[in-house]
Amino acid sequence: MEGLATAAGHEDRHEPLKSYCKGLLLPGERKSIEPMAARLDPEHTQRTRQSLHHLVAKAPWSDEALLERVRQHVLPTMRRQGPVVAWIVDDTGFPKKGKHSVGVTRQYCGQVGKQENCRVAVSLSVATWSSSLPIAYRLYLPQEWAEDAKRRDKVEVPPEIAFQTKPEIALDQIRLATAANLDRGVILADCAYGNNAEFRDGITQLGLQYVVGVQSSITVWGPGQQPLPPKPRQRMGRPPRLLQRSQEHQPVSVKHLAMSLPAHSFRDVTWREGTNQKLQSRFVATRVRPAHRDYEKAEPYAEEWLLIEWPRGEAEPTKYWLSTLPANTTLKALVKLAKQRWIIERDYQELKQELGLGHFEGRNWRGFHHHATLCIAAYGFLVAERNRFSPSARAGHLGFVVPRPAPDFRPRGSPRTS
Repeated sequence: MEGLATAAGHEDRHEPLKSYCKGLLLPGERKSIEPMAARLDPEHTQRTRQSLHHLVAKAPWSDEALLERVRQHVLPTMRRQGPVVAWIVDDTGFPKKGKHSVGVTRQYCGQVGKQENCRVAVSLSVATWSSSLPIAYRLYLPQEWAEDAKRRDKVEVPPEIAFQTKPEIALDQIRLATAANLDRGVILADCAYGNNAEFRDGITQLGLQYVVGVQSSITVWGPGQQPLPPKPRQRMGRPPRLLQRSQEHQPVSVKHLAMSLPAHSFRDVTWREGTNQKLQSRFVATRVRPAHRDYEKAEPYAEEWLLIEWPRGEAEPTKYWLSTLPANTTLKALVKLAKQRWIIERDYQELKQELGLGHFEGRNWRGFHHHATLCIAAYGFLVAERNRFSPSARAGHLGFVVPRPAPDFRPRGSPRTS
C-alpha cells in the first residue's frame, strides 16, 4: 500500500488511497463511496466520504503510473508459480440507467447477453496458467459521445481522447505493454476482436503471436490453396500486382471448411481439470490462409492455424480460432491456449462481485477510471497473496484449519436471529 500511495503523487492522497483500497477489500454489499465511508469510519462518515470522493473524482493522479506500480509488485509473485503464457484482451459491460454518465449508450452488454443501456471498458491482462492480472483498462467512448463536445465537457473527457473502436483500443494497450518490455505472451481474444483483420495484422507487426476467436462466416483459403497470382503483364502500362480470384476459385467460410472435413479428423482433447470433471471436447486444426480483401494485396497472407471445436452431439462446430503459433504446434497446445481465456472471466467475476468494479456511481471520465484502477490494485493484492502459496495450498490440500467465526458473525444471506 505504501508503494501505491506514493505512485498517487501528492502526500494528501496517500491516506485516502489506502482507505479506499481497504474499503474495497472489506466485506460489504456495495463498494461505492457512501457505504464504504460508513464502514471505514462510522463516526466521521461525511468527512471520510468527501476525502474518498476527492481522491477518485477530482484528484489528477495517473492511472497508468498506479497500474504500473501494481504490475511491478504482482507479476513477480505470479511468475513464481510459472511463466507468463498469454496476454488476454477482453471487455466488460456495466448496465447503467440514464444518459448522462460517461460512455453510457445502448449497446451490447456481455453481463446481460444482449443490447442494453450500459458502458463498456476494454482491458488487457497478463496471465500465467494459474493466475492473471489486468494491466490496462479504458472506457470505450461511443462515437456519439466522442463527437458531442457538450457532453464531453460535462463529464470531463480529456481532449486527446478521440473515437476508437474496441480493437483499436486493445491494440494500443498491447503496443504499450510491448514497449514496457513485459514478459511476452500469446495474445488471446474472442471473435469481437479476432474477426478484425487490422487487429490481427497489428499483433503480427508487433512480433507477437495470437490465438483469437473468429465467427463461422469468416473466409479462408483451405489447406494448400491461395489466391490466384496477378494478371500477366501487358505491353503497355505498369505490371499488374494485385492477387486475383475467379468464379471457380474462391475462398470458403470456416464453417464450410469444417463441415467438409472427415469425421475421423476430429480428436478428443482434454485441456484442464474443471471444478467437478476434466474439460474435454472434439477438435481439429488445419493450416489455412486468411482471405480478407486479399485481392487488394500483392502477396497472400501467411499460413496460420484454423482451430475448430465440434463437441459430440452437436449438429455443427461451435467455435473457431485463427492462430499464428508455429506450424509444429501440437493440437493439445493450441486448444490449451485457446481455452485459457476462461481465466479472465474469473477475474471479472471477482472484480465485480467481491471488489465492486461496477459500483462507481459518479459520471465523469476520471472517476470511472480511478475507481477501476483502485479495484485492480485491490485485486492485485489478492493475486499476490494467493501466489505466495504453492498450488496445492491454494487448492486447500495442506490441511489448513479455517478459524472459527466470531460469535456475532453472520454469513451473507443467512437469516438474522432475534
